[in-house]
Amino acid sequence: MPIAKWLVGGIAALALGATSCIVPAAAQDKPVKIRVQSVIPKTADEVKMLEQFADNVKALTNGTVTFEVLPAGAVVGVNETLDAVDKGLIEGGFAWTHYWSGKHPAAMLFGSPIAGAGLGLDNISWVSWYLNGGGKQLYDQLWTEMKVNVKGFMLQPVGPEALGWFKTPITSMDDFRKMRFRTPPGIPAESYKEMGVAAVAMGGGDILPALEKGALDAAEWCCPKPDMTFGFHKVLKHYYMQGLHQVIVNADLYINKKVWDGMSPGQKKAMEVAADASLMQTVAYRISENGKALKELTEKHGVQLHDTPKDYFVEYQKATSKVMEKYKAESPFFKKVWESMKAFADTAVPFWAQAQRTNANVAEEYLKTLKK
Repeated sequence: MPIAKWLVGGIAALALGATSCIVPAAAQDKPVKIRVQSVIPKTADEVKMLEQFADNVKALTNGTVTFEVLPAGAVVGVNETLDAVDKGLIEGGFAWTHYWSGKHPAAMLFGSPIAGAGLGLDNISWVSWYLNGGGKQLYDQLWTEMKVNVKGFMLQPVGPEALGWFKTPITSMDDFRKMRFRTPPGIPAESYKEMGVAAVAMGGGDILPALEKGALDAAEWCCPKPDMTFGFHKVLKHYYMQGLHQVIVNADLYINKKVWDGMSPGQKKAMEVAADASLMQTVAYRISENGKALKELTEKHGVQLHDTPKDYFVEYQKATSKVMEKYKAESPFFKKVWESMKAFADTAVPFWAQAQRTNANVAEEYLKTLKK
């Protein structure tokens, strides 16, 4: 037999042998169906990306692990989502880690570290810490610290989020403090209260009705595409893109630990691979969709973009320092996570800040051509 034919035949035989070893093992995996209750409506972009993750898991497990995504409130109230997963009332939940800051303040450092945890981190460098700086191991420990029977998966990084939508323009923090402002729940709202802002925490689905009734003067949710989906531009026209409260924000998935422990090694690996893939898929999706949405908001819906008042940044950084010091003193685990982030930031941020200046400069030059 010629060498080439022998080589091709040998490779084919090896591949067939490997397949015969792998397929029966996969075929023996027990079917697992995971009902995931989201804290937001099914029409939200975050749910679309969650369903993409679910499709990836299904493909990687030969259909043995499937998901059913339930809308907010389908089984339990939004605030009871994590507890329902812990108790096994639902197999999975989907929210943002900082929603559970009331259970443990360190949840904020994973879901929404205000002002980059005061360490100069952005959403990309945070993911680097999570994957390469010990963050994932500390994230796993978080659930033990919370005393919940949960396995978590970080799926969707985004940021920086917009400061928000305002009824009238603001030129200073004095103007801002006159507004009733919707903020995220948990510690991000605490930082605004530290600044004297009348912060009101509420779920995403409640924001537009509150704006329409005049119960709020201003609100934040996320970014151009999700904000447009919720319809805030129908009530408010003044949009401020630069904010510090959620420079980083991460949505994650919670699986009941008993369900997780019952999965095969192959199924578990598929979940982990799909979760890591979701990190990059989300970043790519957000840039594309937010760009299109911002263009539509400003060109078709009369939304006016404004620069955030400079004294906001000064006051927010001061508030961040106070909040961080408070929780580092109160919680050893919070301090442990923050110190891990700091050790990473001390090395990574000096490089990444320079790289980001280049990115910003090249983008600014291109913006000038669009304005001509």
